Amino acid sequence: MAGIRLENITKRFGAITALDGVSFEVADGEFFAILGPPGAGKTTTLRTIVGLEKPDEGDVYLGGERVTETYPGDRDIAIVFQNLALYPDRTVFKNLAFPLKQQKIAKGEIEERVRATARTLRIEHLLERRPAKLSGGERQRVALGRAIVREPEAYLLDEPISALDALLRLEMRTELKRLQRDVGRTMIYVTHDQVEAMSMADRILVLREGVVQQVGAPAEIYHRPANRFVATVVGSPPMNFLRATASWEEGTLRVSHPRFQVAAAAAHLRERLPEGAACLVAVRPEDVRVELAGEGMPATIYATEPLGGETIVDLNLDNRVVKAIASPALALSEDQEVRVHFEPRRLHLFAESGDALLSAAGEDVFAFTLAT
Repeated sequence: MAGIRLENITKRFGAITALDGVSFEVADGEFFAILGPPGAGKTTTLRTIVGLEKPDEGDVYLGGERVTETYPGDRDIAIVFQNLALYPDRTVFKNLAFPLKQQKIAKGEIEERVRATARTLRIEHLLERRPAKLSGGERQRVALGRAIVREPEAYLLDEPISALDALLRLEMRTELKRLQRDVGRTMIYVTHDQVEAMSMADRILVLREGVVQQVGAPAEIYHRPANRFVATVVGSPPMNFLRATASWEEGTLRVSHPRFQVAAAAAHLRERLPEGAACLVAVRPEDVRVELAGEGMPATIYATEPLGGETIVDLNLDNRVVKAIASPALALSEDQEVRVHFEPRRLHLFAESGDALLSAAGEDVFAFTLAT
């Protein structure tokens, strides 16, 4: 087993910079996710690690050894692409055995390793079938098996379950997490789906247009996003952002919105938020409480999205749409007047540029008062 490290990787395709100074390290045996929208550079990162792309700048390390110029076949890394690329004219057994035959492994050991891999993936009963006779989830398991059977030092998975339906994706997320725990090898998983990244990974790297935005544990990424992009990518529905204005009273920062004011002891932000500077107060939908009456901020319901166990509510708060998550037991309808509260211990403050400035995240940082 081995860790993987990228140092200042830059990769260009003509005038397009796919990766711009990308650096990160994956620990030995870690389940590491790379999250970002299409075009973020996720696949290029994997192809650079495995050696299918050579970086214009920077280096790749496997187990502490520099492998930037090492031939892909000598890096002992298995990669599973989105299209799976199974051999349609071969049985599942022969698909699994193929990489071992390429390595000239003895026939007896091939038999043993193929059947052991099939047991791990619960596809023993499929060994004599061809891919056309398999379901989407079964084909996915075979593609994973072809990587596992090699017993490489690390696995790279490029959006392997994105083509499956919702129920199968849910099942495969559980299976992949169990599989990574069982084999105990380093795994890098690329996805555009924040639910996949949050539910499976030990740590997440958020990538945007070839630039690393943040690396951290799922809870850290969620509760302390480094910037507005990360806060929007992670979380469903995404975080709400409300424009406000900064002012100062001695060392106390006061951020004013037409409906509320937030105060924080944040003298260290004075240079970044001078008097009168625009900024953003942010709150996640689950930290927005909707009530039929009370002393909260007045708002009007635009629309409701009942989802069974919860209802997503679109609110008009001072001519801005704010999303909230409410109990389905609360009787809500369009154009209804309601009262809205923000959870002070879950507020965030961002600069107008989008950089995070303060995240309460459970600490009593902010004092929240309604505008009079």
